[in-house]
Amino acid sequence: MDLRVALIGYGTGGAVFHAPLISAVQGLRLAAVVTGSPERRRAVRERYPEAEVLDGADRLWSTSGEYDLVVVAAPNRQHVPLARTALTAGVPVVVDKPVAASAADARSLAALSAVRGVPVFPFHNRRWDGDYATVARLAESGALGRVQRFESRFERWRPEVRESWKESTDPRDAGGILFDLGSHLIDQAVVLFGRPARVYAEIDTRRPGATAPDDVFVALAHPGGVRSHLWMSATAAQLGPRFRVLGSRASYTVSGMDPQEEQLREGLTPKDPGYGIADPDSRGLLGVPGDASPEPTAPGAYQEFYAGVVRALRDGAPPPTTLADAITGLEVIEAAARSAREAAVVALDPQ
Repeated sequence: MDLRVALIGYGTGGAVFHAPLISAVQGLRLAAVVTGSPERRRAVRERYPEAEVLDGADRLWSTSGEYDLVVVAAPNRQHVPLARTALTAGVPVVVDKPVAASAADARSLAALSAVRGVPVFPFHNRRWDGDYATVARLAESGALGRVQRFESRFERWRPEVRESWKESTDPRDAGGILFDLGSHLIDQAVVLFGRPARVYAEIDTRRPGATAPDDVFVALAHPGGVRSHLWMSATAAQLGPRFRVLGSRASYTVSGMDPQEEQLREGLTPKDPGYGIADPDSRGLLGVPGDASPEPTAPGAYQEFYAGVVRALRDGAPPPTTLADAITGLEVIEAAARSAREAAVVALDPQ
C-alpha cells in the first residue's frame, strides 16, 4: 500500500517541487494538501483531483492516523512548529530548507525526533542536481587529482525587490539570500568535503528598497585543505560559472543551472521523457589549459530524495538526508553572519 502524504503549503515549494515529486515516486500517494488560498485550492483540485484539499493544518492532527508522512512546505517561520506537531502526533515529516531559523531550533527538533522515535527528513533536493552529481563523481574518481578549491554560485539578476516574507529582516522568518540559496550551496559543499573548520563571509544588501541580504560571499576551510568559495546573489547582471572545481591534476567548469526546477515549473515531472537531462551544449569542460574536453553532465534526479524517504520508512534504509546535516548548515550560516558582523574568520567547533 502506498504511503499517504499530507502536504502543508502550496506556494512555489509545494506546487513546483513537492507535489509533482511526491506524485511521481512509486510508493507515495498525495492524499491531502493544506493551503489557505482559494486560488491555490482550485489549482490543487485541477491538478490533483484525488487529493483532499484542507484550509488549515489543524485538521491533519485530528485524523493523523490517516497519513503516513507530512511534508512542511510552508513559510520558514512555520517549519519548526509544524514539524513539532507532526512528531508529537507520531507522523514522520519532511521539512523544506532551511529546516529552522536557527541551529538551536533545529537541535530541539532533533531531540524531539529522538524522543518520539519519529524521523525528520530535511529537503535538500540540490544534492540531486545533475551538475553537482558530476562534480561529486569527478572528485571521488580522482579525475581532478586532489581538490584544492571548490567554487559554487547561485546568481540571479533580479534588480527589483519582490514583496515576500523572504525579504523580511525578522529573524523568525529566516529571510535573505543566505538562508534561501545559501542553504543549498553550503549543504553541497559540506556533503562533498566535510564540516568546515573556519568560516569567513561578506554579506551585503545592494538593491534599492531591499532590507534583507541579497549579495553574499562565504568561504569555508574544510579538513584536508579544500577551500569552498560560495557566491549567492540577486544582483548579478552577468552570471559566473555554476561550478569551478580546481584540482592538482585537472579542473572542471560548468555554467548554467540544472534544468529540473525550470522543467517542474513548466509542468514536467520525473515520469516525462527528458526530465533531468541537461542540454548537451551546456556540458562543462574537464582538463587543463589547452587540453580540456566536454564532460557529460549526469542526469538530475530530485525524485531520488522521496524514493529514499520511502526506503527509509518501509525498509529501514538510511535516510536520504539527516537533521545532523541541516544543523551543520545552520551553524555555518550563523558563523557566516557573525563573520560578516565582525569582519573576522570564525572557527567552527568540531563535532
